[in-house]
Amino acid sequence: MLPYSKKDKLKSKQLIEQLFSEGKAVSAYPLRLVYLKTAFNDDSQFKTGVSVSKRNFKNAVDRNRIKRLLREAYRLNKTAYFNNILSSYALMILYLGKDGTDFASVDSKMKQLLDAFSKKASQ
Repeated sequence: MLPYSKKDKLKSKQLIEQLFSEGKAVSAYPLRLVYLKTAFNDDSQFKTGVSVSKRNFKNAVDRNRIKRLLREAYRLNKTAYFNNILSSYALMILYLGKDGTDFASVDSKMKQLLDAFSKKASQ
């Protein structure tokens, strides 16, 4: 299991703006993945960020818990889906649901989401 290391995190404000203006998206409700094919200066193949709407979750505690669940589900499943993809991508995973969740449902939806992304990316 590879860790979700610092170099794998999407932090560039400029790249995030470009991702939302030019990127494509796949969905598996309540998750949505916005992606953009790009090149990075370091040797990482994917840079990923997670986001939970403040409008849907007023308490920071709730938002942070869902973000932790998203990051962990991504970390556990990324090797299974990304081994055959050669290009580098910037990814942003958004949680669109309005109610709380548990790890099992996030994990199954993450698998559906990454499967849809890998099909689109390999075309």
